[in-house]
Amino acid sequence: ASDRRKEGSVVALGSVALHLKGPENAEKIDNTINMLIEALKTPSESVQSSVAACLAKLMKKGNTQDRIEQILSDLIGDCLHGETLATRRGAAYGISAAVKGSGIATLKKFEIVKKLEEGCESGSSSSKEGSLFAIELLSDRLGLLFEPYVIVLLPALLKTFSDSSDHVRTAASHAAGLIMSKLSAHGVKLVMPAVLKSFEDPSWRTKQASIVMLGSMSHCAPKQLAAALPKVVPKLTEAFSDTHPKVKSSAEEALNEISTVIKNPEVSEIAPSLLKALTDPADGTTRALEALIETEFLHAIDSPSLALIVPVLHRGLRDRGAKTKRYGALISGNICSMIDDARDFVPYLPILLPDLKTVLLDPIPDVRSTSAKALGALTRGLGEDTLPDLRSWLIETLRSEGISSAERSGAGQGLTEVLVAGGASVVEEVMHEEILPLRTHPQPSTREGVLWVLTFLPTSLGQSFTPLIDSSLPALLGGLSDDNEQVREVALRAGRVLVRSHGKAHVDKILPSLEDGLSDEDYRIRVASLTLLGDLLSMIGGTTVIKGDGDTQDDIRKAERAQAQIALALGNDTRKRVLSGLYLARCDTAAVVRQSAIQVWKTVVSVTVRALRDILQVLVGKVVDALASGHPERTQVAGRCLGDITAKLGESVLPSIIPVLRNALYTGDEHTRRGVCVGLSEVISGSTKENIMRFIEIIVKVVQDALCDDNEGVREMASSCFQSLHAVVGNRALDEIVPSLLVAIEDDTDEERRHRALNGITGILSIRSRELLPYIIPRLISSPITKSHAEALSGIATVTGATIHMHFNTIIPTLITELAEFYDADVDEEEDSRQEAIRGCARSMCCSVDEIGVNWLVGEIASKCGSDKESIRKEGCWMMQITVEERKDEKDFYEQIPIILRELLYRFNDENTQVLKAANAAFKSLSKHVPAEVLVDHVEFIRNLIASIVSECRRRKGGVGDGEFLLPGFNIPKGLEPLLPIYQRGILYGNATIREASAAGLGELIDLTASKYLAGPLIVKMTGPLLRIVGDRNPSAVKIAILRTLGLVLVKGGPALRAFVPQFQTTFVKALSDPSRQVRLEAIGALALLMPLSTRVDPLIKELVAASLGKSAGSSAETAGVAVVQAA
Repeated sequence: ASDRRKEGSVVALGSVALHLKGPENAEKIDNTINMLIEALKTPSESVQSSVAACLAKLMKKGNTQDRIEQILSDLIGDCLHGETLATRRGAAYGISAAVKGSGIATLKKFEIVKKLEEGCESGSSSSKEGSLFAIELLSDRLGLLFEPYVIVLLPALLKTFSDSSDHVRTAASHAAGLIMSKLSAHGVKLVMPAVLKSFEDPSWRTKQASIVMLGSMSHCAPKQLAAALPKVVPKLTEAFSDTHPKVKSSAEEALNEISTVIKNPEVSEIAPSLLKALTDPADGTTRALEALIETEFLHAIDSPSLALIVPVLHRGLRDRGAKTKRYGALISGNICSMIDDARDFVPYLPILLPDLKTVLLDPIPDVRSTSAKALGALTRGLGEDTLPDLRSWLIETLRSEGISSAERSGAGQGLTEVLVAGGASVVEEVMHEEILPLRTHPQPSTREGVLWVLTFLPTSLGQSFTPLIDSSLPALLGGLSDDNEQVREVALRAGRVLVRSHGKAHVDKILPSLEDGLSDEDYRIRVASLTLLGDLLSMIGGTTVIKGDGDTQDDIRKAERAQAQIALALGNDTRKRVLSGLYLARCDTAAVVRQSAIQVWKTVVSVTVRALRDILQVLVGKVVDALASGHPERTQVAGRCLGDITAKLGESVLPSIIPVLRNALYTGDEHTRRGVCVGLSEVISGSTKENIMRFIEIIVKVVQDALCDDNEGVREMASSCFQSLHAVVGNRALDEIVPSLLVAIEDDTDEERRHRALNGITGILSIRSRELLPYIIPRLISSPITKSHAEALSGIATVTGATIHMHFNTIIPTLITELAEFYDADVDEEEDSRQEAIRGCARSMCCSVDEIGVNWLVGEIASKCGSDKESIRKEGCWMMQITVEERKDEKDFYEQIPIILRELLYRFNDENTQVLKAANAAFKSLSKHVPAEVLVDHVEFIRNLIASIVSECRRRKGGVGDGEFLLPGFNIPKGLEPLLPIYQRGILYGNATIREASAAGLGELIDLTASKYLAGPLIVKMTGPLLRIVGDRNPSAVKIAILRTLGLVLVKGGPALRAFVPQFQTTFVKALSDPSRQVRLEAIGALALLMPLSTRVDPLIKELVAASLGKSAGSSAETAGVAVVQAA
C-alpha cells in the first residue's frame, strides 16, 4: 500500500511540475526533480518506473539542462556503485529517463555508453549488474534509437553471460531479452554477425554466451523473429555436437526458450519430439518426422515452428534410411500449404533445396518420386522466380554423362513436376524450345534424359498433355531405334506410360505411329511397337496381354470380349487394318518380334481361322504392298505370311490369292514382281499337291513368265518359286515349262522371246542343273552350233558351274571341232558372228566352271591338242590360252601346269605355222598370268620335255641325226619370248640346282634357235643376267653351265655382242683363276670364242702375263694363260 501511495505521490508531483512555467518556478522544478531522483531509490519496480516516466518529461524544464551533467554523473555513480539493488536499479531507471528527456545526443556527449561498457567489462559484480540494468532500461525506453549502441555494447554484454555471479548473468539475460524484443529487422541484421562470430570463438564461455544471446532472439517481434530464426536455430543445433556440456545445455535451454514462443498449438504439442530430434538426431529424427506426418494441422505454422521443423527436415533428408528421406521430402513439399506467408519459408531454401536435389537423385524410386513432388509443390507455393536456378539445374543434370540412369530418372521426374507447377503454357514452351530439340543430340545421356521427361509428363500433366502428343511421338519412336540400349528401354517405358494414360482418349493419334512401327526396318522398333500396341489393344479391350500359350477357355473368353470391345472402339475398318499388321508381324524374320506378335494376337483374337477369313482381303492387300516394297526383309515376311495363310485356310484361300499375285506380276514394277515370286513360293510350299494341281495352269504360266523376266532379282526369286513347285508336283513342273522354253530359244525370228526363254532356262538350271543338263546339252551342241545355241550354252554355263564339268566330254570336243571348221575358211558376216558366239561360249565355259571341274576342262582340251588335224590342234592351243586367261584370278589350274606345258611345248615342233603361233600365244599367256617364281619350279621338266622332243626329231625316220636341229616353235619371230622370263628368274633368284638347270636350259634354247631369231635386243636380254650372275659365289657346276651358255651366246650372237667384249673378257679371265679345272677349261674355250670379236689382243695378253707372273711357276693360272695365248 505504501508503494502505491508513493507511486501516486510521484505521479502527482511530476504532473504538477509539468504545469509550472516561467523563471520564477525554476527553483520549484529543480526541487521536484531532486525529490523524484531521491524517490528512485525506493525498492519498488513500479515506483521507480513511474518516477522515470515523470523525470523524462521534466528534463527540459527549469534549470535542469544546466545541471544535467551532474544529474547523470550522480545517477551513473549510484548505478555502478550503489550499495543496494534498489539503488542500482533506480539509478538505471533514472539514466534512461534522463537520456530520454534530454535527447539521444546525451549518450555521446557525456560518454554514457563508454562508461556502461567499462562497467560491464571490469569492476565488481554490482557494477556489472548496474551497467546491465542501465543497458536494459535504455533499450526499453529508447527503442530503435538505441540500436546503434547495442552493437557497441554487445561484446561486453556477451562476456557478462559467463560471469561467476548469478545476479550478473540474470541481469544479462534480461537485458538481452529486452534488447531482442526491441530490435528492428535492420537491428537484427546488425546484431546477428557479432553474435554468430562469438559462436565460433574457441572459448566455451564465449560460445555459451552467444548461445544464450541467440536464445534471447525469441523475444524479438514476430517479423524480426521470422528473419532471425533461420540463422539462429541451425547454430543452436550445431552446438549439440560441442564437447563442453555447458554449451550443450545452453543450446538446449535456448531452444526451449524459442519453443515457448510457438503459437501453433499442433507444433507446440509435438515440440518435445522436435527438440529431441535436434538434440539426439540418430534416435529422434524419424520419430519427429512421423509425429509431423501424423499431426492434423488446423492452424497455420508460424516462424518459430518453422525454425524447429526445418532442421529436423534437414537431418531427415540427409539420413541413410529411405523411409526417413521420403518423410523429409514429403513434409518439405507440403509445408508451403501450411504457412500463412510463403515468404517465411524462403530463408530456409538454402538449407533444404540442396538436400531435396540430393534426394531427387536417390537410387530408390519412391524417394525420388517424393522429392520430385516436393520440388513441384515448392515451385507452386513459392513461385519459380523464388527458385531461379532450379529448372536450369534439372536440365543440366538430365543431360549429364556422369550419372546413372536412376539419377537421370530423378532429374526427369523433378523437371516434370516443376514444369507442371508452372502451368500448361510453361510446359509447352519449355518442351518445344528446350527439351524436345535435344532428342537428336549426339550424346546418349541427353537423349535418355528427354525420354525420362516424356515418361513422367503424361501422367503428371493429365489431359493437358494432349497438345504435346504429336510432337512427342517422334522422340519416342526415335528412342525405340536408338543405338544405346538404355535409351531404348527408357523410350519403351515412356511409350507404355503414354499409351496407358492417353491411349483410350487419343487412339487416333497414337495408333498410326504404332502401325508404322510394325513395318520399320529396325527390329527393335517393331518389338517396341508391338509391346505398345498390345498395351493399347488390351486396355481398349479391357484385358491384359497374355504371357503364356493363351489356349485355356478363360483366355479364349477374354479374347472374345476384347475383340468385341476393340471393334466397337476402333471401327471395323481400323480393326481389320490393325489385325492385318499384327498378323504380318507373326511372320517376322526376328524371333522376338514373332513371339511378341503371337502374344498380342492371342490377347485380342479368340479364333484365328475365323479372324483370318474376316480380314483376308485387307491382309492380302497389305501382303502385296509388302511384296512390292523392294525391301528384302519385308518381302520375305510377306511371303511367309502368305504361306501361313495358305496352310491355315487350305484350298479355300487359293482362289483369293493366286489371281491377285498373277495380276501384280503383270502390272507391277520389278520390286512387285520379285515380291510376287517370294509370295507364290510360300503359297506353293504351304499347299498340298492336290490344291496346286487345280491351279497348275495359272501357276505354271506365272512361274514361267517370272523365270523369263528381264530383271535378275526377279529371275532369282522365280527360280526359288520353281524349286518349290518342283518339290510339290515333281517332274511335272519340268514337263510343263522346259519344252516351251527350248522352243523359244530356237526361235531366231524373235530376239526378245529367245532372250526371255534363255533367262528362264538359266533360272531353272541354277537350281535343278543336275536333272536338266542331260536333257538340254545334247540339243544345244548338235552340229552345227547356231549362234542362239552358243549364247544359250554360254548363259547356262554361268549358272551351272558346279555341275557342267560332267558334260565337258561332249561340250569341249564339240566346241573345238566347231571352231576348227572356220580354219582357213572364207566366212561371211553371219558366220563370223556365229564364230564369235562360239568363242564367247568357250570363254564362258572356262570362266564359270568350279574349281573341281578345272582338271576335267584341261584334260579335255589336252586331248585335242595332239589331234591329227592341224585346225583342231590350233583351236586346242587357243582353248588352253583362254583357260589360263579366264582362271588367272582363281589360280586353280596351277596343278595342271605340267599338262599345259607338255601340250604347248610339243606343239612347238608342229609343222603348221598357225599351230606354232597359237602355241606361242598360249605359252606367252601362261608366262604372263602365272608368276615366274611358280613356273621356275618346272624348269627341269621343261628341259626334259624339250630334250625329249629334240631326241625324237633327231632319231625318227628322216631325222637330222647328230646334225644341227632347230626347233620350229623357237624359230619364229619372238619365239623364245614366252620361255625367257622363266629362265631369267631361275638364273637370277633360284637356288644352285635351279640356276644350273636354268643356265643350261637357256643354252639349249639358244642351240635350238637360229641366229637371225636371236639377233637384236633378245640376245642382249639373255647376256645381261648371265654376266651378272657368273661372278657370284656359285658352285662349279653352275659356273660351268653359265660359261657354256655364254659360249653359245658368242657363237650365235656374233658381231652384235662386240659392245660386251670387255665384260666378257673380264668374266672369262676371272674364271681362269677358279679352283675347278673344268671351269678353267670352259673359260679357255669361251676366251677362244671371244678373240674373233676383239679388235685388240694386247690388253688380254698383258692381263694374262700379269696374272702368270703373280703366281708360282706351276700354277693352274699360268698354264691356263699359256693355253689361252696358244688358242688366240
